[in-house]
Amino acid sequence: MKIIEPYQSRDSKIKYIFEYQDANNFDDLEYEKCRQVYGVCFYNDKLVIGFGGHKNSWGLIGGTIEAGETFEQTLRREIQEESNMKIISFKAIGYQKVINEIDDTFIYQLRYACVVEPFGPFESDPAGSVIEIKLIDPKEYKKYFDWGKIGERIISRAIELLQN
Repeated sequence: MKIIEPYQSRDSKIKYIFEYQDANNFDDLEYEKCRQVYGVCFYNDKLVIGFGGHKNSWGLIGGTIEAGETFEQTLRREIQEESNMKIISFKAIGYQKVINEIDDTFIYQLRYACVVEPFGPFESDPAGSVIEIKLIDPKEYKKYFDWGKIGERIISRAIELLQN
């Protein structure tokens, strides 16, 4: 499934086009263009979300791919750093192509469905990106963040993938 939505940066200076595409893997994407990996993480049927200290809002757990990391390594590291949880299993959901309308440059943001469990209680994210985590009913995620049709698809596909 492909979904296209416009997006304006928080400072309203740059306009983007988000092109979301379902994917079972990311093998066909150019590695250098892949910048983010986020997990739609579930623990005991609850969705794990994080409150971002820098963004001052709730969202999924994940972050930037570091030099030399595989997508799986990034996913595992970010989930541990931002939630103090380990991944039990994961599946690719899809990716978002983020296109800058000014110059048509683009990057990819990857999304995974994950089953996780805590290493222990959440204390803090070493980078300060997440200052609190919460386990919520997945049906209530829009009380915390609303990412339009793309967000709806990402959450619903994660639930579908993990039920199968």
